[in-house]
Amino acid sequence: MYKSVTILYLICFACYLIATRQPDYFDGEKAPATIQWLADSASGYSIPKAVFHDGRKEYAVDARYVFRNWQKGEKTEVIYETDHPEKAVVYGFWGYWLSWGELLGTIVIYFTLFQVAVSVTSNPTAEALVEQLDYKPEKKRKYKTPEEE
Repeated sequence: MYKSVTILYLICFACYLIATRQPDYFDGEKAPATIQWLADSASGYSIPKAVFHDGRKEYAVDARYVFRNWQKGEKTEVIYETDHPEKAVVYGFWGYWLSWGELLGTIVIYFTLFQVAVSVTSNPTAEALVEQLDYKPEKKRKYKTPEEE
């Protein structure tokens, strides 16, 4: 039972990932990008930015992700919506498809639901226990005789 619940949960999570990506995976455009270290407009610190062209203009989007160490000049790919190329993101498993918030959230939700399922199935009421103990399966014939029909 637990295996089937886990498989069902993973299928639902995969459907969630496909349906909620921004920019949209199915409608988004992919473009090659180069990592450059540029000054952040808010803090003034030098941060990695993915620089790409959409055919008309050059854009630079934040490329900082946990567990990603970029080198200057490194090639990558960005995905963006043609209406809003300034909202592009670096296309990769970590950062586009999966982020810390989603990973921690899905772990918490899974274990919460798992604990609920365990508590519901492992602590039956007294009436249910009596009913299980009193149950006697009927002997059924595999085939009916002509008199029984």
